Amino acid sequence: MKYFGTDGIRGKAEMFTSDFLTKIIRGLINYAGDNVKIMLGGDTRESTEWILQDLSTACESFGIEYSSVGVLSTPAINYCFYEMGFDFAIDVTASHNPYTDNGIKIFERGTTSGIKLCEAGCSSIENSLDSKESFTFASTTLRENIHDEAISIYKEHLLNYLETVDFQGLQIGMDCANGATSVINKEVFEKLGAKVELINANPSYGTKINAGCGSTHLEPLKDLVTKNHLDFGIAFDGDGDRCLMIDNQENEIDGDQIIAILANFLELDQIAVTVMANQGLLNWAKDNKIVTEITAVGDSNVAEAMRTLNIKIGGEQSGHIILPNEATGDGMLTSLMVTKVISSTNKSLHELASIYQKSPQVIINMPATPDQKESLKSSDAARTILLEYNKKLEKEHGRLLVRPSGTEPLIRITMWGDSQDSINTLANELKDKLEKNL
Repeated sequence: MKYFGTDGIRGKAEMFTSDFLTKIIRGLINYAGDNVKIMLGGDTRESTEWILQDLSTACESFGIEYSSVGVLSTPAINYCFYEMGFDFAIDVTASHNPYTDNGIKIFERGTTSGIKLCEAGCSSIENSLDSKESFTFASTTLRENIHDEAISIYKEHLLNYLETVDFQGLQIGMDCANGATSVINKEVFEKLGAKVELINANPSYGTKINAGCGSTHLEPLKDLVTKNHLDFGIAFDGDGDRCLMIDNQENEIDGDQIIAILANFLELDQIAVTVMANQGLLNWAKDNKIVTEITAVGDSNVAEAMRTLNIKIGGEQSGHIILPNEATGDGMLTSLMVTKVISSTNKSLHELASIYQKSPQVIINMPATPDQKESLKSSDAARTILLEYNKKLEKEHGRLLVRPSGTEPLIRITMWGDSQDSINTLANELKDKLEKNL
């Protein structure tokens, strides 16, 4: 599709003009009719505030019933719109991207929960965005703010999902990336008895979201855990649909390890992961007779495989974890569940994460234009280069994945192998060659 990527529409904030946003609402109406009820919400980046205002203007001008939850995490928006009887949720966020970017995620009602907008809905919006029709509407005021009600419903969901737990005695560091989880941050954990040291938890609209913090920049959390002698740390991304963790020995605990910890605790015999999964996780699953479904990159692909094959847990190395009976990745719920495992087993996060040995892996992000991304898919030069490095990796018993990012102007180069030094060298060589030839 032209506008929708792996996770909605995403780009520089200035692309989301009032006309562009109005065409999104028009496309949604063309798909579902005008007798719909829409929930609006988003993260803390400065552009989210005016994008929400323009979306509300468009809804009101078309006579669409809507309400706003203001700043709220993506999983909370997805859960609450369904529970509160809305037909759609429009979530304004660019997730882990810098504040200069923004995006639109749209959820619709599935059979039992909210799901990402289907292909027919996305196509309707794409057609509307490409139309020559323009709109001019007067400003309006957000009709209703249901933030507090949604927060209450979401917190109740988190606590009910955990059932009986006691986090008494645990000391936890938490980095909210100055994003959407900042509005609930440590309250739920402290209600369950934990002591929480909080950083980067500014819930106001601005420029601080993901800026040197959160799940994409773990150094501040490592420092917090080490300096304050905490049991472990939790890092969220800007919209709160993923989390990574830090153990008390400064090790990063990624999504693959979290999947293994939870699948083992819940005694599950199937997992769903993407082609980005570490080889160590795949080896562990095979050794423990756990069936592994491998999907294309993207939590929507994992979710689809889980629904189709009745798999209870799945996710991505980046920290998107979809738990049993959940429709989407939820950083807060994932971190609460790992904390439940820690408190229930009396094992440290370091012990739990040692369930398997990570295979050497390197990920390099190469800045890329749209033309370079397309060239990666279609040029003979790119195919020749990738074939060359696949052969080199055979000696390392390794594998290679090179793909254009669906959310950022990047080409991601991922290598696995026997030797960390060797794959580091090969990955940087490959990056240099691709930069010269694309």
